Amino acid sequence: MSDASIVCSNLSFSWPDGTPVFQDLSWNVGDGRTGLVAPNGAGKSTLLKLIAGELSPNRGSVTVQGLLGYLPQSLPLTGDLTVAEVLGIAPVVAALDAITSGDVSEEHFATVGDDWDIEERSRVQLDRLGLGDVPLSQRLDALSGGQVVSLGLATQLIRQPDVLLLDEPTNNLDLDARRRLYQVLENWNGCLLVVSHDRVLLDRMDSIAELDPGEMRLYGGNYSDYEEAVAAEQETAEKNIRTAEQQVKREKREMQQARERAARRAGVGAKAAAKGSISKMAAGTLKRRAQESAAKSNDTHGQRLADARARLDEASRTLRDDRRIALELPDTHVPSGRTVFLGEGIQVRYGERKLFAGEGADLSVRGPERIALSGRNGAGKSTLLRVVSGELTAQSGEFKRAEGRIAYLSQRLDTLPLDLTVAQCMARYAPHKPEADRLTLLARFLFRGAAAHLPVGALSGGERLRATLACVLGAEPAPQLLLLDEPTNNLDLDSVEQLEGALNSYEGAFIVVSHDERFVKEIGVNRWLRLAEGRLQETGAPGDE
Repeated sequence: MSDASIVCSNLSFSWPDGTPVFQDLSWNVGDGRTGLVAPNGAGKSTLLKLIAGELSPNRGSVTVQGLLGYLPQSLPLTGDLTVAEVLGIAPVVAALDAITSGDVSEEHFATVGDDWDIEERSRVQLDRLGLGDVPLSQRLDALSGGQVVSLGLATQLIRQPDVLLLDEPTNNLDLDARRRLYQVLENWNGCLLVVSHDRVLLDRMDSIAELDPGEMRLYGGNYSDYEEAVAAEQETAEKNIRTAEQQVKREKREMQQARERAARRAGVGAKAAAKGSISKMAAGTLKRRAQESAAKSNDTHGQRLADARARLDEASRTLRDDRRIALELPDTHVPSGRTVFLGEGIQVRYGERKLFAGEGADLSVRGPERIALSGRNGAGKSTLLRVVSGELTAQSGEFKRAEGRIAYLSQRLDTLPLDLTVAQCMARYAPHKPEADRLTLLARFLFRGAAAHLPVGALSGGERLRATLACVLGAEPAPQLLLLDEPTNNLDLDSVEQLEGALNSYEGAFIVVSHDERFVKEIGVNRWLRLAEGRLQETGAPGDE
C-alpha cells in the first residue's frame, strides 16, 4: 500500500453569486476505496474539482499526497482526437513508428525515453476495459459514449496515479463495461475516491463518506453496511424522540400539578382567615410563603421542561427526513393473461443499417409482467421502446397495443411542458379528478404545499422524474404498460429509492432498460430479455447467466 491521501482543512467554497457550497469542511481519507454519497446539488462534483485543482477554495486548503488522477463526469474531449492522443501517447507512438521505419534521429529517441513498451502497456489497460479491439488511431467520434468513458479511465490508469478521483464513472456504461470497471477497481491499490449512485459499485468500496452541509460523515464498510448503519441511527433517533416526547409530557403534567398544589395551599390560608381561625397577618404570611414556594416550584419545573424540550429538539435534528414513496395505484392493475402489447416481425432501418435482423424482432407483453431489456450500447434498446410506444414507426411488423394505455419515459425526461407547474401538468393528465385528489396524489410523490406549484423547468432531474411518474401513473386512463429508458441515469440515491417505491406500487406491466443491477433487482423484475445482433432472446436473471 502507498501513503497516498487527501486532506481538506477548513475548506470553504461559494459560487460567484455568493451561494455557499461548503463552510469550514475538514476531513481526510487515505489508502483504500471510498465512495462519496450525497443528494444531487450537495457539492460532490464540486469537491472533486477542488481536490483536482480545477477550482480554488475561498478559504482553507486541500492537500493531495501522491500523483493525482481525475476522471470528471463530462470529459472535455473532441471527436477529432484519436485514441492515442487521448491516452497522451501519440508523440511516443509516432517516434516508435519512425524508429521502426529506420529513422534513427536523436529526437525520436528523446521522445521515446524509457517508454519503449508504451503500446503494450496501453493495450493492457484498454483490454481490461473492453477496448482491446479499438485501434490507437481510431477517432473518438466513432466510439460510443460508454467507450469514451472507458477510454478516459484507461488514460488515468496508464499514468499509474496514487490518488484517483472518479465522478460517476458508470454513467453511459452498459452492463458488461460496468463489470469490467468493477474488476479494475477491485484490484486498485492507493487512494480511490468515487462519486457514484451505482450501488453495485458502492458495495465494492471499503468505506462510505456522506457529505452533509458543513460536515463529512465517514462510515466503515461498503454501501450495504452504510445503509444498515443509517437505519440503526434512524431507529435510535426515533426511540430518542419518543422518549423525549414522553418526558416533555411528563414535565408539563408535573408543572400543572405543582401549580394546582400551590393554589390549594394559598386557598387554605384565605379560607382560614375568612373563618377567623387565623389572623389576617398570619394569612398574609401563608399567602406570601405559598407564592414564593409556587414561584420556586414554577422555576424548577420550567427549567426541567425547557431541558426536556431541548432534548426533543436535539433528537429531532438527528432524525433524517423520510423521503420514501409508498402509495396505492389500483387503477394501474392489469389482469393476468391480458395482452398489453404484441409485435411480430419488427424491423427498423437507419439508412443502410437494418436494426433488427432476419425476419425482425418479436415481442409480447401479457399481464403485469416486469421485463428488463438488456443489451450492449447501440444494440437498439431505446429504439425498440420507441417502436413499442408508437413514437417511432417501424418499416414493417404487425402490432397490437393497449391504445392510450402505454406510457413512455425517455432518458431526456421531456414528457412534461417546462413552463407549466407540476399541479397544472397533473390536471392535464387527470382532468376529471377533483383538485383535492390530484394534490393528494402529488403529495404522495413528495410534492407537498408550494412544491406542487413549482414550474417543471425549475425542478432537478430527480424531481422531474417524480413529477412525470405522478402524472403518468395518475393519468386517466391509467397506463397498463410503462416503458422506462435508463430511468436512474443522473439520479441521486434518494431519488433512485423513490423511483423504486413508485414502481413497486404500480400494478401494470413495464419494460425497463437499465444497467443498474441493484435497481432492476429492487423493482421485482420477473422476465429478462436481451437484444443482441438484432434479435430478442429470453435470458435468466443476470446472476444466472
